[in-house]
Amino acid sequence: MSTDPLVIRRIDYLGPMASAGGWRPEPNLPEVAFSGRSNVGKSSLINRLVRRRALARVSNTPGRTREIHFFGINELFTLVDLPGYGYAKISKARQAEWRPLIEGFLRSSPPLRGVVQLLDVRHDPTDDDLQMVDFLAEIGAPTIFVATKVDKLHKRELPARVAALAGVVGTSEEQIIPFSAHTGEGRDDLAAAIVSLVGEPAWREAAG
Repeated sequence: MSTDPLVIRRIDYLGPMASAGGWRPEPNLPEVAFSGRSNVGKSSLINRLVRRRALARVSNTPGRTREIHFFGINELFTLVDLPGYGYAKISKARQAEWRPLIEGFLRSSPPLRGVVQLLDVRHDPTDDDLQMVDFLAEIGAPTIFVATKVDKLHKRELPARVAALAGVVGTSEEQIIPFSAHTGEGRDDLAAAIVSLVGEPAWREAAG
């Protein structure tokens, strides 16, 4: 039996950040942000990762979360749940409001160690996905790629889909973690990657 790389002993909800430059928790701990388009399965993934059924709200209406939410994990790091982007039924004006919030946080948060970028394994990345990937590359943020909803594919289809995602976002297949919130596949791999990321110095400091 494998050892859990991230045993969850304590979770503290720290609060929401509603606007660029608005209130946020004190930046005392390393931060790992979770990014993905609406309906990519981000809330389900976070719940599976921290072994809670309803830490992050799982909504039948993608795009409902309009704030950045902060969760303290084991007093070790802060899990940052970014609003989902790209939901067609949200007005362009509303989407335009979120962009400064998300990008402003990612550009400026001192303790940010990196970003977990979610991609739906069943589909090619959207223009919104590619814009986010390009933005993360532009600012130099370390990025963990996760292919969600792998339980929706036949096992024989998975390698080709992961390879296709890797080719589009410009990474290697080995750098993409296949994940299923339903079965738990990939949970420990993602947890181990996050623990490793948290142990790294902030990349802005390293770059400086």
